[in-house]
Amino acid sequence: MSAFLEPFERMLVATLPLDAVRSIETGGATAPHWDTVAASGFLDALVAAEDGGFGLSLADVGPLWEACGRHAVPLAIGETMLARMLLRAGGIVPPDGAILLVVAEPGVPAIVPLGRTAAHALVERSGGLALLDISNVSARPVEIAGSLAARLSWPDEAIGSQLLAPVGGLRIFAAILRAALIAGAIDRIAAMTTAYANERVQFGKPVARQQAVQQQLAVMAEDLVAARIAAQLGYSAHPDVSLAAAATAKSVAARSASRVAATAHAIHGAIGISAEHDLHFFTRRLHEWRLAEGSQNYWDRMLGRLYLNSSMGAVDFARHVHPAASP
Repeated sequence: MSAFLEPFERMLVATLPLDAVRSIETGGATAPHWDTVAASGFLDALVAAEDGGFGLSLADVGPLWEACGRHAVPLAIGETMLARMLLRAGGIVPPDGAILLVVAEPGVPAIVPLGRTAAHALVERSGGLALLDISNVSARPVEIAGSLAARLSWPDEAIGSQLLAPVGGLRIFAAILRAALIAGAIDRIAAMTTAYANERVQFGKPVARQQAVQQQLAVMAEDLVAARIAAQLGYSAHPDVSLAAAATAKSVAARSASRVAATAHAIHGAIGISAEHDLHFFTRRLHEWRLAEGSQNYWDRMLGRLYLNSSMGAVDFARHVHPAASP
């Protein structure tokens, strides 16, 4: 586990408790919270030491991203860490404020989680990256209650390449980040759901003692472990981040996210969808993250193409593309 996790999570608990998340989602200011995060220095965790950063690897930072998911952080902390790393590596001084990661498709608005809370976007198109000010981008809400995501679009001529995209593109870094966020949120949801099932009494006994609920909680625990391992496979691939690692991480995490969200709401019942309960902070984000930068089906197809283009059998292929998981 990263040595930086404890102080980072302590900062999140103090700076962004769920009351603060609720305030931000209903229009509250983000600046005071962001200033605290920026002052901590964690945003430069991935920046090389010679450029003034911590020089950490994705494996060091991955647990911090999981913590962001575990606390439903409403600020683009992980995205900004990656953007600042890429900008510094390209000789560009990063601006202050949160930075989104966006893979642009010509003429197609991009639905970006936390798009309403960021100041800048690092946009990839045609193999190049451009840093854009959000004030110069068309940003529309997604019309989902409480969501901080936004539909971002811009004229084609507004995107000028400032530096080369990393090998594999922004999408694989974003996919690994989303997988880690999902794993963290599932961790929190599993704990909340288990506690609720043990507290909620029905027919004279806690619902957690009903066999059907026990089965659901067991499957949720399996999904938690699967998402966590997949996320770790993704961010442990640094510095040789591969398409296969990103595809596996995002595909498995997205599959787990869908099932866990459904199970959590089934066990919580009506209280789970109320604005007063905290569950929706996490399940809503699961659905946003599982669809961002490509759904499970998108990444499954990517993995399928990689396998079909190889000459290896299934077991050898898995060992080759995921050496960290091999015995």
